[in-house]
Amino acid sequence: QVQLFESGGGLVQAGGSLRLSCAASGPPFSNYAVAWLRQAPGKEREFAAAISWSGGSKYYADSVKGRFTIYRDNNKNTGYLQMDSLKPEDTALYYCAATPSRSHTIPVVPTWYTYWGQGTQVTVSS
Repeated sequence: QVQLFESGGGLVQAGGSLRLSCAASGPPFSNYAVAWLRQAPGKEREFAAAISWSGGSKYYADSVKGRFTIYRDNNKNTGYLQMDSLKPEDTALYYCAATPSRSHTIPVVPTWYTYWGQGTQVTVSS
């Protein structure tokens, strides 16, 4: 089974940028759709973005559309979330998740994702 390891979180001022990475080990990374989800204290886990196995299809939540970019490098077994124009409301624990899929239709239900990383904290100060 695939194992996922997030990195790149930290403290940044509003308007700043961060790039999160999701390094995968195990079966070929190209067998999986990948998503980034986030959970703020006292709130439910929510989708931020997702990408199909090939990178050809992408999904963004309305709250991050135009500011976040999801992409992947299957040769490096790594997924990425570039976060620009960060806002204090983006503060959350960010998780990388994967599910076996060779479809160009992206799963957008969190419970459909089988494998999860440990999370990386993103804090945006005002």
